[in-house]
Amino acid sequence: MPRILGVDIPKNKKTKISLRYLYGIGPTNSLKLLRETGIDPEKKAGQLTDEEISKIAAYVQSHYRIEGELRRSISQNIRRLIDIGCYRGSRHKKGLPVRGQRTRCNARSRKGAKPRVGGIKK
Repeated sequence: MPRILGVDIPKNKKTKISLRYLYGIGPTNSLKLLRETGIDPEKKAGQLTDEEISKIAAYVQSHYRIEGELRRSISQNIRRLIDIGCYRGSRHKKGLPVRGQRTRCNARSRKGAKPRVGGIKK
């Protein structure tokens, strides 16, 4: 398995798909990255040479924030919103949807399972 910046990417998948295993690289960024470095997106990741892997790693380091650095900056942004006490911060704190979605009948993934009322009979 090729390693790019500390992350193992699957060798049996196409390069454009396997680069998505890096946190912060999606489909569009993956294709743009491969176009800029001149690597064939249809090539399997296991067939990449060491030179191509180092070229990808250098491009990613210079142009993108990925993995730990990106996770840290996202959590710092959320912590800042909570600290200043704004509306979005309070929604994060309560575990509710932040971007104006309704919560009356949806938002189960954000709010969690419905609280049970009364005894449960078996």
